[in-house]
Amino acid sequence: SEGRVEVDRQVVKKLGTKVNPDEQEIKVDGQHIARPTLRYYMLNKPAGVLCTNNDPAGRLRVLDLIGDANHLFTIGRLDRSSEGLIIITNDGELANRIAHPSYEVSKVYLVRVAGDMRRADLAEIREGVYLSDGKAHVESIRIKSHRKKTTDLEMVLSEGKNREIRRVLARVRHKVLMLKRVAIGPIRLADLPEGAYRELTYREVSALKKLTKTKSRSSAGVKKKRTARVRKGSASTSKIVSHKSKPRTSSDEKRQRASTGGRRGKSSTSTAGRGRRK
Repeated sequence: SEGRVEVDRQVVKKLGTKVNPDEQEIKVDGQHIARPTLRYYMLNKPAGVLCTNNDPAGRLRVLDLIGDANHLFTIGRLDRSSEGLIIITNDGELANRIAHPSYEVSKVYLVRVAGDMRRADLAEIREGVYLSDGKAHVESIRIKSHRKKTTDLEMVLSEGKNREIRRVLARVRHKVLMLKRVAIGPIRLADLPEGAYRELTYREVSALKKLTKTKSRSSAGVKKKRTARVRKGSASTSKIVSHKSKPRTSSDEKRQRASTGGRRGKSSTSTAGRGRRK
């Protein structure tokens, strides 16, 4: 940085130093770097609109509907054919937490599929469906209504696999005709018109931050189980080592003298030494 950058009045000398612009004072060439104003929007995405920030073909994007696209990006992307709730922000940390499966932020979808969905299909999905990128799990799935040739479903997911719902339903031989997200955590689409957007309220942002403050209990539970298994194995090994190094009793020494003619085997000492080096 050639002494041009200061963090908390200390010159940065190491390339790649990480800083927190929300908590630290940053200067470049003596000038304060203003902290970005964090912005949070929700939008009802219409089908046919893209969630990507850049599209070489110039197709309509979610950010085009907002107009204020400077440094914004979408959370929880929907494919082009899907519609419904999208959160747009420039808060990278919150975006990562909402999207990361370890925080298990639930997303609720209304789905219409071709054909009559059977109980066996629901059971198969609840058990988990294997996809090309791993096993897909849904938090819940239920039938809302049957129509003449279609079935309306409500599905809740906390994972973020690409086109997950469409691929899961395809595995049970049902084509998705309509897919609409209506909730992300505590944020509900409600009656927001298609193509419209609004800023999230302070209470809504606070609820999202509170929800993603720590990782989910089930995720932590998996880690604890893994740790417990490792510790259990380590304790077992310690017992074995401790058992081998236990001091001999007088009866042990008598048996040793009888087997070696009263001499203490040199090989026994060298073997113990090799055991300690392992």
